Amino acid sequence: MPEPETEVLPYLTEGLPGTGGELKQTPEDFLVEEIPVYSPSGEGDHLFLWVEKRDVSAQFLVKVLSEKLRVDSREIGVAGLKDRCAITRQMVSVPAECEPLLEGFAFAGIRILQATRHERKLKTGHLKGNRFTLLLKTTTENAFANANAILEKIKATGFPNYYGSQRMGRDNETQRMGMKLLKNEKVSAKYFRNKSMKRLALSAAQSSLFNRALSQRVSAQNLHTVQRGDIMQVCESGGLFVVEEVAAEQQRFDQRETVITGPIFGPKMKQPTDQVLEAETAILQDFSLEPAYFSRFKKLTPGARRPFLIWPEDLKINQTADGIQFDFTLPSGVYATMLLREFMKNETAVMSPGDS
Repeated sequence: MPEPETEVLPYLTEGLPGTGGELKQTPEDFLVEEIPVYSPSGEGDHLFLWVEKRDVSAQFLVKVLSEKLRVDSREIGVAGLKDRCAITRQMVSVPAECEPLLEGFAFAGIRILQATRHERKLKTGHLKGNRFTLLLKTTTENAFANANAILEKIKATGFPNYYGSQRMGRDNETQRMGMKLLKNEKVSAKYFRNKSMKRLALSAAQSSLFNRALSQRVSAQNLHTVQRGDIMQVCESGGLFVVEEVAAEQQRFDQRETVITGPIFGPKMKQPTDQVLEAETAILQDFSLEPAYFSRFKKLTPGARRPFLIWPEDLKINQTADGIQFDFTLPSGVYATMLLREFMKNETAVMSPGDS
């Protein structure tokens, strides 16, 4: 069995030639705008800031706001992490007492576009999705024709909801440390003592296990075939259930009422049955893991299910003087680079910075 860090995730559009090309040659090539779950009310003890940043990491943004607005970084709320090499617009919350300092705020690469009061701090995950405008440059001959063929395929089939390799850390260090934590093996001190680093490492380990489950379904060409024992998610409500009547659930899946999910292992994860349970159990065995290992970190690895497939909204492509422009919307937690990877077919997209 290959080591997880050497695995190449299979393409769903394997039979279609790609565009090649490069992402993020400049921040202007990668535009991201958050879609908040709710708008600030206009009243309360917190300020929701609509912030635009250019070539600035999420961590550095929080650091700058903390220093300039004279507030503890722990009092700053963000819904999701955004790319560094990009122009991103996102909501950030700070205590309302920061308001007098906004007028004099100035920092290269960071602009506060709007400030509105709200009752509560912005929490991680309070994010509906993201709108993307991406420019793919230095593409191959026939790239636009190839992209159109892939576009039609993805509109029909969706694309695999892989976690990007950026989640695994530089040279997969974060993922490896997560696996060691699960197995109660010795890890670098920063991953043991620092709760946020520990959370990242364990999450990376869970993500790599999900990617293995998804890649197996792609390779077996049964990603769109509902199996007895699958855990389905209702698209409208997010509710989960186990498949018993395959024919009926296949019809609901084909109508996009539901989607097949994969494992984010942990004690609270809804368990599949039949052959699906056997397949997921075998994945743990491939990594020398046991379900009980996740119970050591109940709060950090509670477990969940994640959709195997995503259908991007409003997916459009246009040929420009510089390359191919992509416009689309994705739900929160879905990697734009994993969509572009299906078009590019050259793994460049996998190595881009984070975009969840």
